[in-house]
Amino acid sequence: MEEVTPNVIQFMDNVDVFYSLWAGAMVFGMQCGFAMLCAGSLRQKNAKNIMLQNILDACGGAIGFFICGYAFAFGTGGSFIGSTEGYFALSGLVDGTDYIDFFFQFAFAASAATIVAGTIAERCKMAAYFCYALALTAFVYPVVAHAIWNGDGFLSTSSDDPFRGVGMIDFAGSGVVHMTGGMCALIGAIILGPRIGRFHDSNGNLLDEPATFQPHSVALQCLGTFILWFGWYGFNAGSTLGISGDNDGHIAALAAVNTTLSGAAAAVSAMFLDSLFGYIYEGEVQYDLTMAMNGGLAGLVGVTGSCAVIEPWAGLIIGIVSGFIYCLGSGLLIKLKIDDSVDGVPVHLFAGMWGCIATGIFAEPVRTRIAYGETINHFGWFYSWGNGSGDANLLLAEICGILFIVGWTCVTMVPFFSILNFLGFFRTTPLEEIAGMDVSRHKGSAYDYSEPDKEAIDALETSRSQHKQQHDLDSSGRNPQNDNIEPLINRDV
Repeated sequence: MEEVTPNVIQFMDNVDVFYSLWAGAMVFGMQCGFAMLCAGSLRQKNAKNIMLQNILDACGGAIGFFICGYAFAFGTGGSFIGSTEGYFALSGLVDGTDYIDFFFQFAFAASAATIVAGTIAERCKMAAYFCYALALTAFVYPVVAHAIWNGDGFLSTSSDDPFRGVGMIDFAGSGVVHMTGGMCALIGAIILGPRIGRFHDSNGNLLDEPATFQPHSVALQCLGTFILWFGWYGFNAGSTLGISGDNDGHIAALAAVNTTLSGAAAAVSAMFLDSLFGYIYEGEVQYDLTMAMNGGLAGLVGVTGSCAVIEPWAGLIIGIVSGFIYCLGSGLLIKLKIDDSVDGVPVHLFAGMWGCIATGIFAEPVRTRIAYGETINHFGWFYSWGNGSGDANLLLAEICGILFIVGWTCVTMVPFFSILNFLGFFRTTPLEEIAGMDVSRHKGSAYDYSEPDKEAIDALETSRSQHKQQHDLDSSGRNPQNDNIEPLINRDV
């Protein structure tokens, strides 16, 4: 028995490594979803540009997280930032479980970075965007991840002395990933300014109604949405970081169910609210596909933080509210004259905020202890209030976490984007923006607009006409050579 036990342990470790590899690959595959969604949502003259930005997210994210981001996020030695020497450039990692942890967490960091791409698309310089991807994954995001997900973090649930006795529960990153990326996107959009023609005419006068830039491919939008939804199962269920533990399967399954319910409910609620507004203000009901797609994504964001600690009915409610928040948040940005090219801010920032608050309301006691251990004694305010205690410590911790994420991203990214903008490195020139980033900076359009050769088409039509005549003659049983000799025969007769 003593010889078997080490083999069983090794096998369980390998199963966990494979599970995290599979889940991390699904999360990384969401980069394709982001690329398709963003490309479809923008004008065709910027398709190459946005897809290259998504590739640079992955590249910059890998480099930045490798050099120091992983050490800052998951190294030990401080409540604010990690400093474990062996984690820098992975110099001290030798075990497969350590390597797979880096890979899985890198996929999350890259996801946080790519949120910004769509929001500031169609007018951002490529070099500035690559610098941003490096800065976010190397420093900004890791500090947030350390504070909430690292056992030494001051907001961590596994801290020796958790904040408010419980810390901030954010199972898969409504706050850590989506709020961080969404807040950076909002800051970037404000400093960068709107696209030309969005809110003002060519003379700088405010338009009566903001211009709408139609997406060039709804099919790509829809494809990207489904790819992201699929990847979200790795994002949420994979955040168990293993599958061999006693409760890992239960937690992963619950996370998958809540992910499904919240995304579905949010898609319906966002489209319903938008249709209701259309009926009230225009007297006609129309169904907006973009509202359904982005609403569904908002629901996935909203349940990410609580997917492992709530009951399924709560996942449904979180999704419904997420859809409403997206719809209202999208309208708010327009009112404030903030140009978000793909509505990334209401999807990730606003729904992410709601996701954190929802955790503080709906975290169910039994499921919370299954996911976080028996030492957790503070749960969702809904359950505390139902028991007559009024314990809101978890909700307070979630609110403080929101304030920390907003404050930290503002402190770091406002100066970062402002300096880039001041130096002229942030926004492309008006002429390049009007012509399109593909033609201006990426060696031509993503699509071939050239007309087919006219002579070749004429020759093809002639060939087809002759072929049809031959086919008709063959079908009638006539010999085409008789057409040439019949006049001669008739003449002799």
